[in-house]
Amino acid sequence: MNDKSTSESPESGKTPGHAPGLSAKLLLLTILFVMLAEVLVFAPSVSNFRRQWLMERLGTAQVASLAAEAAPGGQLPAMLRDELLKNAMVKAISVKRADARVLVIEMDMPDEVDASYDLRNASWLALIADALMVYVNPNDRVIRVIGEPGFNKDEFIDVVMGEEPLKTAMIRYGLDILGVSIIISVITAALLYLSLDWLLVKPMTGLTRNIVRFRERPEDPTRIISPSGRHDEIGTAERELSAMQHELSEMLTQKSRLAALGLAVSKISHDLRNMLSSAQLLSDRLRTVKDPTVQRLVPKLIASLDRAIRLCAHTLDFGQAQEMPPRRKRFALAPLIAEVRDSLGLPRPGLIDWTVMLDSGLEIDADRDQLYRVLSNLGRNAVQALESSDDTRGEIVVAGRREGSVTVIEISDTGPGLPERARAHLFEAFQSVARKGGSGLGLAIAAELVQAHGGQIALVNNEGGATFRVSIPDVVVDLERARRRHA
Repeated sequence: MNDKSTSESPESGKTPGHAPGLSAKLLLLTILFVMLAEVLVFAPSVSNFRRQWLMERLGTAQVASLAAEAAPGGQLPAMLRDELLKNAMVKAISVKRADARVLVIEMDMPDEVDASYDLRNASWLALIADALMVYVNPNDRVIRVIGEPGFNKDEFIDVVMGEEPLKTAMIRYGLDILGVSIIISVITAALLYLSLDWLLVKPMTGLTRNIVRFRERPEDPTRIISPSGRHDEIGTAERELSAMQHELSEMLTQKSRLAALGLAVSKISHDLRNMLSSAQLLSDRLRTVKDPTVQRLVPKLIASLDRAIRLCAHTLDFGQAQEMPPRRKRFALAPLIAEVRDSLGLPRPGLIDWTVMLDSGLEIDADRDQLYRVLSNLGRNAVQALESSDDTRGEIVVAGRREGSVTVIEISDTGPGLPERARAHLFEAFQSVARKGGSGLGLAIAAELVQAHGGQIALVNNEGGATFRVSIPDVVVDLERARRRHA
């Protein structure tokens, strides 16, 4: 059962085809999702950094504008003006108030502004997009930024500046964020990986390893998984797998025993048929004996031998576990019950009484040999129950009646009844053993034969003795099909 070309031990961490195992997949997915989370955090983070950096420039520009406004005549010396603009990292400053007064400080103004950004009403999505574009824009861009630093009410600052300092600061910030993200990702991924590996992957690997080992030798009870006692889904899976493996192991063991028993039965049936054929030849000579007792018993002996020979032949023809389909015909039930009584050696005066209560002229539509086996098995079980009883005297009652198109036969005894263990597996081969040394096959054979007739067999009473009821319906005749057959 161990096919190395199609399976591989779970210890290698690889599945067929050398695909990554659960541990490798878990590690890759953990790193991927943590990095994705860092990316989702990175975008708003650099957006906020850009806005804060620009707001600082606007604040510094406003300070410069206040200094220019306080200068005599509103004019700053060229050296002081250049120093203020250099500190603010801008090329020009415009201050606008509600009274529309504008104060402009500028130096070396470019001919053209590449882009304008108004920080007053920008949405968070626009801020994120503008921040990410900084990384791909050219270094020599000139931008215009409008904002409200908040020093004075109803006042906003409009500055013109080069974008290169902003880009340099954002690259430095991005590298810092990247370093921190890598450290956080490694620590988070390691903790998450170790936790999930301990909680999920290792138990699942253990389950997989056990399944592979159990598949190699399912009859070996030492390969059945031992549940860890967990109370989560993994624990439930372990307990259910253990129960399933126990049932499967027992079933396979039973099947192996049945197969060995079937082979033995076939061999025995082959030799037994030859011995019964010899006994049949010898019994034919008894017909010449004139003794009345011999003449009365010889037909029954020959009928029993014929029935045994046919049974052996059918066992060899159809296999150990399959019965021949019933060959049904209508016949009187009373003579068959008399044969069963004689084969059981009943009645036994003072020990076991035999009582028959049949409807007058009761007939049944069934296979005579198979019905004989059903009643014989039930009668033999009743005899054995009475023999094991503490009572010195018992009785077996066979009753029969018609219920519409169904013939009902009941066999009752006054024995101790069936124990609970036998009732739990009634009509199961080798399971419904009610006495020491029994095989449990009698009821299983009877149930199989009755079901082949489309009937039912059941234990209808178990108090004061066991009562089994056999119900066999008549064959349903398709009149149209029969008419076409005889046409």
